[in-house]
Amino acid sequence: MSVNAPTGQNDPASEGRSWMKTAGPFLTMGMQLAISVVVFFFLGRWLDSTFETSPWLTIVGVVVGVTGGFVSFIKKAIDIGREEDLETQERRKKEEHREG
Repeated sequence: MSVNAPTGQNDPASEGRSWMKTAGPFLTMGMQLAISVVVFFFLGRWLDSTFETSPWLTIVGVVVGVTGGFVSFIKKAIDIGREEDLETQERRKKEEHREG
């Protein structure tokens, strides 16, 4: 690393944080999907045992959990994509401004 290098460039710790910043939302999205499926599965099982409708409310619970989880997953993925696009556009504008 150069002594005169700007902060954050060529810094291994900075690169690690960048990776975590990029991967973090995707990891939490997966966890949210899994948790929603599990919670609605057990809610459906509890309702089935309460109303003696086995296995129908369990199936409904899983379908609701999967559907809700995927909708949330897709919305978050689209938001992340938009943020990446905006960051890329800003980076390009800065580079063009420096060159021109």
